[in-house]
Amino acid sequence: MHTFERRRDDLITAVVGGIIIVICGLIAHSGTVGSVEARVFHAINELPDALSPVMTKVQLLGILAVGPAFAIVALILRKWRLAIAGILVTIGKLLAERSVWHFVQRERPGVTIPDAIVRGDTATAGLSFVSGHVVLLVGLAVVVEPYLRGRWRIVPWLVVALVIFARVYLGAHAPLDVLGGFGLGLVVGSVVNLIVGVPAETTEQAAAIAEV
Repeated sequence: MHTFERRRDDLITAVVGGIIIVICGLIAHSGTVGSVEARVFHAINELPDALSPVMTKVQLLGILAVGPAFAIVALILRKWRLAIAGILVTIGKLLAERSVWHFVQRERPGVTIPDAIVRGDTATAGLSFVSGHVVLLVGLAVVVEPYLRGRWRIVPWLVVALVIFARVYLGAHAPLDVLGGFGLGLVVGSVVNLIVGVPAETTEQAAAIAEV
């Protein structure tokens, strides 16, 4: 039977995420995209169109429905706290991004970045900072990671990286939008872990993780 704990690491992660979102928000607050950020955007956004079919599907991993689906899978696996965490992350994502919108209003790259390539059905209007896809996925990665062992802990972060890449490549977000979403997701996921608790690691599990 698992014992659960509230970790200091989650408090530290929440603080780090808060610093990231504040810094990104201060830079993006003007509503414009700076030259350095635009160069990074174009470096990704102008990659070959052949990537588009795959990236269009990859970005679907970050839609809002993934949160409830995550919770349902956790219930099927009888991971009650993880199911609650999945719902709380979904609610936290909605509340957190709307809070950010009160302070930072920046339009999508199709409006703010000259020569931006907007692929497929990607939105060209509306607020771009922060990326809700990234907030949700990072939050879910933070809450599921304590339940995974060894190299499996890398998998949620690979999904996060793919979706971050996809959202910029498709022209949905500028780099600070996804970086700010990453920071906000760290805050949301870590706060949920502090509320719900995570499985305590045994000495053997800790040693096995350290060897990976």
